[in-house]
Amino acid sequence: MGCRYSFDDLMLKLTNISQLVSYQSASDTIQTMSNIEILIEEETIQEIGPTVNNADEIIDCSGRLVTPGFVDPHTHPVFYKGREEEHTMRLAGASYQEIAESGGGILSSIKDVRNASEDELVERVKKRMTRFIKLGTTTVEAKSGYGLDTESELKSLRVLNRVNGDHPIDIIPTFLGAHAFPPEFSDDPDGYVDLLCDEMIPAVGEQGIAQYCDVFCEKGYFSVEQSRRILETGKTYGLIPRLHADEFEDSGAAELAAEVGAVSADHLMAVSNAGISALKNGAVTATLLPGTTFFLGKQSYAPAEKLREAGISIALATDFNPGSSHLQSMPFMISLACSYLKLSVEEAFRAATWQSAITLNVHHKVGSLEVGKNADLVIWDLERLIEIPYFTSDVPIYKVIKSGRCF
Repeated sequence: MGCRYSFDDLMLKLTNISQLVSYQSASDTIQTMSNIEILIEEETIQEIGPTVNNADEIIDCSGRLVTPGFVDPHTHPVFYKGREEEHTMRLAGASYQEIAESGGGILSSIKDVRNASEDELVERVKKRMTRFIKLGTTTVEAKSGYGLDTESELKSLRVLNRVNGDHPIDIIPTFLGAHAFPPEFSDDPDGYVDLLCDEMIPAVGEQGIAQYCDVFCEKGYFSVEQSRRILETGKTYGLIPRLHADEFEDSGAAELAAEVGAVSADHLMAVSNAGISALKNGAVTATLLPGTTFFLGKQSYAPAEKLREAGISIALATDFNPGSSHLQSMPFMISLACSYLKLSVEEAFRAATWQSAITLNVHHKVGSLEVGKNADLVIWDLERLIEIPYFTSDVPIYKVIKSGRCF
């Protein structure tokens, strides 16, 4: 039987699953179960086993692979339009920093977001979220950061909260007012930090519209001292620290992530040995974004092997944004992680599901297929997990089930 668009209040059974591959909390490993059925009631997994109870509706998986939906812990979806011209400039040899210095980069998105209505942004973000689901992602962390004034940053977070309420995907909102210095503060960066700490963060905290606070700690952006002040202020308003860290140069951001108790340090292409030690000692997850390196045409992928050898947990994310990573496919991130970060297929898969869920504190609900958890899952036109990175330019997904809906 086919899958209805919605099976709210119905029991759904998946049969003839060739392999179910998922992290299992009891063993703390990725496990493969063969010839399995799954019983779902509304949005929750009720049974997993060789034979489960009957249901109102049946999906015959016909020997297909089933996995959890992906959890993407680093995205920037609140923008008005793309930046294709910058991509062309980059192909001609311009660097990320050179594009930013010419008025492009993050700053080029500010005007559009400031001028756009909340409703216009909601419609654009909804379309992007639907695309995420079709690519197998069922939970995303999503940042503000293209408004860079109080009104526009609050608007961006309201957009994320509205879409989260209206769209099947789960969105975890992050305040990223410290994404860059807006043009009106180009000669007064500390004045902008004052605005962030004295006005924006208090408003975000009081309105309860974000769970995390992030900073782009990098040369030419926010210094370690400025980043520390912003993140510590966020903590006083209940915002958990995350950090864009050591993307272009070793700025000491990884050490800062450990110091402030960040749940995740992201990018890390230029992290130092001292930074790696700090991440280990601070139990900070390294969220790696190989799509950014790929999209920018660089060769400097994050040192995943060093991070793994140090015992640091690794998560994977797309870094979806209009400028430096216009990519939404977590299966492609797994391919890149296997080819360039030298992760095994199981390591990359765990990083894209379970470990990503941990960094967002949603692992009790998503990131694995276990009884009692959300029925967020992907049915693949594949039979085995190792085929996912093999199909580098394709996403052979048969169906995605999320929040009582089938895509």
